[in-house]
Amino acid sequence: MHRSTPSTRAGKAVQDGGQAVRVSAARALVPVITGKGSLADLDDHQVVTRDRALFKAMCFGVCRTLPRLEALATQLLKTPFKARDADVQALLLLGIHQLLYMRIPAHAAVGETAGAARLLGKEWATKVLNGCLRRLQRESEALQAEVDQDPAVALLHPRWLLKALRQAWPDDWRAIAAANNAPGPMTLRINRRRGDREAYLARLIDSGHEARLCTHSPDGLVLDTPCDVQALPGFAEGDVSVQDEAAQLAAELLGPVLAPRPGGRVLDACCAPGGKAAHLLELFDVDLLALDSDATRLARVEDALARLGLSATLLHADATQRGWWNGTPFDAILLDAPCSGSGVIRRHPDIKRLRRSSDIPKLVELQANLLDNLWPLLRPGGSMVYATCSVLREENDEQIEAFLARTEDAIATTPQEVSWGRRAGAGRQLLPEAENHDGFFYARLKRQG
Repeated sequence: MHRSTPSTRAGKAVQDGGQAVRVSAARALVPVITGKGSLADLDDHQVVTRDRALFKAMCFGVCRTLPRLEALATQLLKTPFKARDADVQALLLLGIHQLLYMRIPAHAAVGETAGAARLLGKEWATKVLNGCLRRLQRESEALQAEVDQDPAVALLHPRWLLKALRQAWPDDWRAIAAANNAPGPMTLRINRRRGDREAYLARLIDSGHEARLCTHSPDGLVLDTPCDVQALPGFAEGDVSVQDEAAQLAAELLGPVLAPRPGGRVLDACCAPGGKAAHLLELFDVDLLALDSDATRLARVEDALARLGLSATLLHADATQRGWWNGTPFDAILLDAPCSGSGVIRRHPDIKRLRRSSDIPKLVELQANLLDNLWPLLRPGGSMVYATCSVLREENDEQIEAFLARTEDAIATTPQEVSWGRRAGAGRQLLPEAENHDGFFYARLKRQG
């Protein structure tokens, strides 16, 4: 028995993938544990098809439980590994994770992980890894009880973030942390141009996928069990996309603005990876300009729109500047602002290592610059929806409060009678919920005149 949190879905019944997949996972994790990279490039690693699910389960699982794994590694090691041996450190974390969180036979978790050091050209480490992991097997309960005395370890979050969550949500911070630690569900958005969700639900069931309707988004469905997107009926044809329910609500907020104005001019600033832009185009007859400062991510938007059979003007540009603007005002602007990502940690668990408390003031400043720069591009009477995937108030309701205070022609029109989220100043805040939506903030603003 152990006192760990539940294992990831992907790791519940995986079979041993041998030493090679563990080496690939260790190499993929080194940039994360050293604070120099993310999990964004996992698909670039060469892993045989049969081992890809195990590879991803290991990488995401280690990041999800990293504070606890590192605390246990410190207890198990007599002396820390040198910086040049970060790959061996990653193997140790992988071994601990397999023993505590994955349904992999203990002999395979220990033997294959220790043996993987040979493939790294570090045979000396096999004995060290083997000794550490066998000690964990013998002393699991005592070691876990000791490290779990630290709330940051027990709740699997960096100390600064736990403090921030507690300050922002004194009654909910533990529930937020628990939701962050569990994998989010696979949520779909049907393309309403190609059918309704009840009909698509029937197609899912016919193809062997159990699912349920989303509570708040009229276009959303939640799968009981995640699957490869290519296994979804009609995915290649553009019938459906993957998008969290909270993210789908942007279109709901812009609906009352766009529906009465066919052909309206809309700006989706910071548009990548394109889910919200696509949703708007599926629902409304609009002239959409999708802008992003990252050319690589903008290419993903182009691919997503092509699969869905949708068209928009794509522009690689910086939304904090105006050199790209042709002077024609927009009827609506969606500003999905860069943020801490504190509401989507369950989908991007490397945030726990890569995000720093010092990042927050810089993000708040960037968000304010974006608001101030884009607001004059809105026609009088037009509306802006400000969104973040954050649960930190300085990025959300406090950001909007400050903007309203300095912007005379801006008023808040966020509907407060909706069933989702909770009132947060002039906006609505959704907190992450297990088996439901991610954490998100929305505020709708109207330009008077």
